[in-house]
Amino acid sequence: MRAIIDLEHPHRAATLDDAAALAVLVNMAGEGMPEYLWGKMAQESGESAWEIGEQRARRETGGFSYRNSVVREENGSVVAGLIAYALAAEPEPGRFDGMPPMFVPLQELEDMVPNTWYVNVLATLPEHRGRGFGGELLRVAEELARANACTGLSLIVADANHGARRLYARSGYEEVATRPMVKEDWDGSGEGWVLMKRAL
Repeated sequence: MRAIIDLEHPHRAATLDDAAALAVLVNMAGEGMPEYLWGKMAQESGESAWEIGEQRARRETGGFSYRNSVVREENGSVVAGLIAYALAAEPEPGRFDGMPPMFVPLQELEDMVPNTWYVNVLATLPEHRGRGFGGELLRVAEELARANACTGLSLIVADANHGARRLYARSGYEEVATRPMVKEDWDGSGEGWVLMKRAL
């Protein structure tokens, strides 16, 4: 991703050093579900949930990887971030085998938007919200989608996240489908996931 377009300051491609900041942003965008899942993984490894989150951000492959991430800086600190990548033209066979139930509705929605540039994470630290950083990063995502010859952009948002849904609607995203959340012991807000898409 980072080799295809040139990012201008204050946006830049994330590095391994941004792993801790990315874990925070991922958890914010995921309404606390990432920390819940990392906590379950930590019970087996003896590490903390946040150590697990940082390790996942440092991966070279997979959706949640620093390699798929763009960050927005203010005074040398990461204050907002985008994690996005292309969804395959054809869903991978056997993708539901062994998949945790919480992820099944999310995967079902992703399967509806093949060959789109998938905005997995878009988040701004609370003290920096209202300054347009989310909109800026959505424009970066659009540049990346065009550079990667995707048919459009897609994302999934919690139905209770009205602020994010308004931002996406203003940016040209339309609601396509919904799926009920599978919560287990996660206490996130909302009852369903909403798939939104923007054509290019």
